[in-house]
Amino acid sequence: MSAAPSFSVFAAAALLAADCSRSAEAGPAAAKAASPDAGARRPLPLNPLEKIYAGGLMPEWQNYGWAEGDLKGPGPAKVDFSNRAGWIIAAPGLRDGPSLRRRFGGVAFRYQAPADFGEFLEVRLSLQDSDFDSVKLTPAHLTAQADGWTQVLVPMRELNPHGQAFDRLRIRATRSVGSTRVQLDQIALTVPGSEPDEKVPYPSREARGVVHCERPGSPISPYIYGVSAAQAPDEGLRAGAHRWGGNTTSRFNWQLGDTWNTGSDWYFQNVKREPFSAFLQLAQQRKVFTAITVPTLGWVAKDGDSYSFSVKELGAQKDADPQHPDRGNGEKPDGSPLPSPAPTRTSVAAPPDFVGAWVKSIRQADEAQGGTVREYILDNEPALWDSTHRDVHPEPVGYDELYERTVKYGAAVRAADPKAVIAGPAEWGWPGYFYSAKDAKAGFRSKPDRKAHGDVPLLAWWLQRLAEHEKKTGQRVLDVVDVHFYPQGKNVFTNGGGGGADLETAKLRLRSTRALWDKSYTDESWIKEPVFLIPRLKQLIAENYPGRGISIGEWNFGAEQHISGGLALAEALGRFAEGGLHSAYYWTRPQDRSPAWWAFRAFRNYDGRGAAFFDSYVPSDAAAGTSLFVSRDAKGKKLVVVALNLENQTSADLKLDLSSCGALSQARAFTYDGAPEGLVESKPSSTAGAKSFSALLQPWSINVFELSL
Repeated sequence: MSAAPSFSVFAAAALLAADCSRSAEAGPAAAKAASPDAGARRPLPLNPLEKIYAGGLMPEWQNYGWAEGDLKGPGPAKVDFSNRAGWIIAAPGLRDGPSLRRRFGGVAFRYQAPADFGEFLEVRLSLQDSDFDSVKLTPAHLTAQADGWTQVLVPMRELNPHGQAFDRLRIRATRSVGSTRVQLDQIALTVPGSEPDEKVPYPSREARGVVHCERPGSPISPYIYGVSAAQAPDEGLRAGAHRWGGNTTSRFNWQLGDTWNTGSDWYFQNVKREPFSAFLQLAQQRKVFTAITVPTLGWVAKDGDSYSFSVKELGAQKDADPQHPDRGNGEKPDGSPLPSPAPTRTSVAAPPDFVGAWVKSIRQADEAQGGTVREYILDNEPALWDSTHRDVHPEPVGYDELYERTVKYGAAVRAADPKAVIAGPAEWGWPGYFYSAKDAKAGFRSKPDRKAHGDVPLLAWWLQRLAEHEKKTGQRVLDVVDVHFYPQGKNVFTNGGGGGADLETAKLRLRSTRALWDKSYTDESWIKEPVFLIPRLKQLIAENYPGRGISIGEWNFGAEQHISGGLALAEALGRFAEGGLHSAYYWTRPQDRSPAWWAFRAFRNYDGRGAAFFDSYVPSDAAAGTSLFVSRDAKGKKLVVVALNLENQTSADLKLDLSSCGALSQARAFTYDGAPEGLVESKPSSTAGAKSFSALLQPWSINVFELSL
């Protein structure tokens, strides 16, 4: 991933040269008019400290729309504010730059609009689309200029009273106006006043918590902190496990080493990519637990350039590879599917002994380097094969096929590596827990495949049969039940770690994490019933095949670049620890210095020097609107607490009862609330001898407390 552009804060003196006459002439008058209580405060200077637009956008700032007009310059921007349009200007590089919390006095700009528009504009700051309150421009913010322009200055105490980090500015019409374009120029963040505004605290609520050191704890697997893209630099993330997986691994040909088929993800074509050996070497260098997806589909790519649906041979198709126009998507122009070709067009057979030979070769190469590969996942999302890999597996997978492939390929893995951890079936989501792909094709109401198998839900039936197989043969072909989980609420998650960052979606994202653990939570999506995934899987295993572990082989709650995405990730990691999961693999990997990345760091490297959540989980009780996850070291002398404030408009006055754990001797605290600095260390008030711990959790924040007893 390339580095984000740097964000430079210009010295006021360097900027004054271009604007000295205007600033000297208009600054004091504008400042006096801009502040409703100017008599109680010294006037704010108008001098720009960070230019945003001056005859054109400054290099660090980008146009994020959505208003029409000439927004590039040269000269003033010309903006059409009709239909209550707005102009968003952002500096995405702020994440890697210095904090903007208290550096500026206000937002200034000049505009020229028809007189009949009247008072029609508002200004708002935000961070990654998390909007602060807007400020409607009134005469107190405006100063008429002799040249027909109007000077605007809005103090930070109005735009950003709580002193939050921000990375974008929005100027918008508050009502309908004509389509005559309004000219704007000299948009800037100004120097602060000589008396900086005080940060206004958020309203606070009481949040009592209790840590139950007197209750039995449970071990935490380091493999729950897994990622699915180990090839990227670690950069201090300290992932606990790496997974080789995804749709394309269903068609990976280990004998060629770097070749697989992209399936429906990219026009059903064979490609060559980074060799598997490079992945394995990197995993060995990092000495972390590694899971490898092995193909059980039965076909793998035969070369690096074959493809399934030729436009020349089969006619026009709905879509084709832009770089290779003969490689179609397998659909007629009306969207109906073309018949699947013979699998041999792109692939060669990959029976169980093919996979067994690969596992044996991995074992030999890996043991020579100390051994990191310990888990093999039996393919990827088989319920979707008739879609993702329909060119070689056009028929949907049923109950019997899933079981038979599990036994045959699982046996091959076990024979090649008797100590292996074998996981499956790696199903994609909610329907795949209960129904087969045959049921999905026929319709879940009719569910013919399930009815033919005693109307027993798919995973329950599959586990029963595997338990019977082990009892009958003495051969165990499954150690871990692996399923995938993605929130299904509208716009909560989109591929690539995306998802909505508006307030409504952000709150839905945080509520949707309850689907992992809360039996009382009805999923707010098409599912419309409680999911309670971790307790459900535990019960499923206990009733049908006791002793199996649980893995969430893929998961992601979206909005990696927004604080709600970071909070959801932290909540999920805490629930995985609480639930005693064997492993979990984030899809794919949090982007460096994103809120999701910092949330990961809260558990794995909160001080940047390797300090992490411990390996023993301690039960706790948390107040509404907060989550508490507590771990203890092996000697029982230290606790690490991750505390989340899931409310965005109130801080939480945390009072943590530690009476069952012992008296405090010292504490360290780290907080992340979406600001570019990441996890910031602070020194708590005196704690020596206390049997409780107090802290103020800022709205939408991730907090780590290291407590020595």
